[in-house]
Amino acid sequence: MEELDGCDPVRAGWVERWHATSTLAPRVRSIVRCIMAKAGRWLAAEHPQITEPGQWDRVLCAAWVAAIDRMRIGDHVWCTAALGDRVGRPIAARTKVHHLTTSRAFFRDCQEWEWIPRRFDPNRALAPSRSITALIGTDPRVIADDVWAKLLWAGLNLVPGDFPASSAGSYYPMELVRAVTLTWLFAGLRSDEVVRLPVGCVRWQHDGFPIRPDAADILAADAVCLLDVPVNKTGTVFTKPVDPLLGQAIEVWQALRPAQPGMIDRKTGDNVDVLFAVRAHPVARNYINRTIIPALCRKAGVPDTDVRGKITSHRARSTIAGQLYNAKEPMTLFELQAWLGHRTPASTQHYAKITPNALARAYNDAGYFARNVRTIEVLVDRDAVTNGAAATGQPWQHYDLGHGYCGYSFFEQCPHRMACARCDFYTPKDSTKAQLLEAKDNLQRMLTAIPLTDDERAAVDDGQAAIETHISRLADIPTPSGPTPGQLGFPPTATLLPIIDVRQRRLDQL
Repeated sequence: MEELDGCDPVRAGWVERWHATSTLAPRVRSIVRCIMAKAGRWLAAEHPQITEPGQWDRVLCAAWVAAIDRMRIGDHVWCTAALGDRVGRPIAARTKVHHLTTSRAFFRDCQEWEWIPRRFDPNRALAPSRSITALIGTDPRVIADDVWAKLLWAGLNLVPGDFPASSAGSYYPMELVRAVTLTWLFAGLRSDEVVRLPVGCVRWQHDGFPIRPDAADILAADAVCLLDVPVNKTGTVFTKPVDPLLGQAIEVWQALRPAQPGMIDRKTGDNVDVLFAVRAHPVARNYINRTIIPALCRKAGVPDTDVRGKITSHRARSTIAGQLYNAKEPMTLFELQAWLGHRTPASTQHYAKITPNALARAYNDAGYFARNVRTIEVLVDRDAVTNGAAATGQPWQHYDLGHGYCGYSFFEQCPHRMACARCDFYTPKDSTKAQLLEAKDNLQRMLTAIPLTDDERAAVDDGQAAIETHISRLADIPTPSGPTPGQLGFPPTATLLPIIDVRQRRLDQL
């Protein structure tokens, strides 16, 4: 095999033996073989005396972990022609963890199968350091909303001229291409699931009851389209609702699809009628990346690469999941888990990322500033200002407490502002003085912001018990006029100052 080129025959024999025994998926076994071949070339260069897995110990495992941490692209690779200008760059943290995960799987299997003695614990000896794992985070690589909207428009308006022409014409019928495109845009499936969809994977329901296939031409406007997803890497067959546009496109291709022999499903081994197949050949797994996405990008006038990298088939799954989770009426985590077909919510959390717009709305709704600062209306007596009465000590600004007015100029600093003790600066609204004040023509109404302490904020938010606690703490604190509330005969409970929001007060005045 090409993965084992340049590797010592003895070491390559152990890798081939594992490859022939393991029950992992063929693609996973190939990856493990490739990485263990790199380990064999590293041994040939650094520890030529080690030729068998049974000779590994904790010291050698530590050396292999250190080598991976310092590894660069192209190191211990048989052929670097396909790597281009990336040769010599440090490998990513995720690649380092992937190498160590593969190494653990190889040695763990060799020990479990009793091929080698248990000289070390692979889960501990080949574990990545925290400095490496700290660099790895979930990265769903969501496509920007404006770019995704353009790709949706391009997919809904595909025509044969959007694809490069050839002398032999298009290999796939346009109905198949349109069905594959809408499946990618609406279903949120992995590319492997898309190309393995079986014939008859679309069903319709109305009011919870199935609709007969012969009644497809009389579908109700609110009919639900259900898509049966084949066995995937995280679960068995499951059903998910999709947009009716997708169901209609699949049924159009299904009606035109020529009869073809059944094909062996590479994951289950069953003989199935593959939906997206022509001339007894299923659509290639990389067809979406190689043909569909470049055509959509050209038609939509957007680049096929953004700040998060190249637009690939799996990025549609991340984008759709993110939009469903951040919608106006969003899916819950468990609903999104069922729609994506994940086995555990932990996998869904990688996709359930809050967008900055949704986070901004939540921050505004939380009212952080309004919680700590409230506005109160102030009446400014312009007569007292213009005739000089304010200079003699006569009150000229009056803070509206709801149940009365406070004429204390430094109201913001008064400790009794949330529970007015009715000192000499206080004027109740049912008094003649307050009525004369409100009847003045030359009166200017203004608003001022009042910052709240922790006790005052609790009095506003937590009800009567917090109010009484706040008042009791102020019982021996002098009022602006001098006496304490107890000396003024202040009752044990008082009317709470209604701190009213600016917008609500304006609405009440209208």
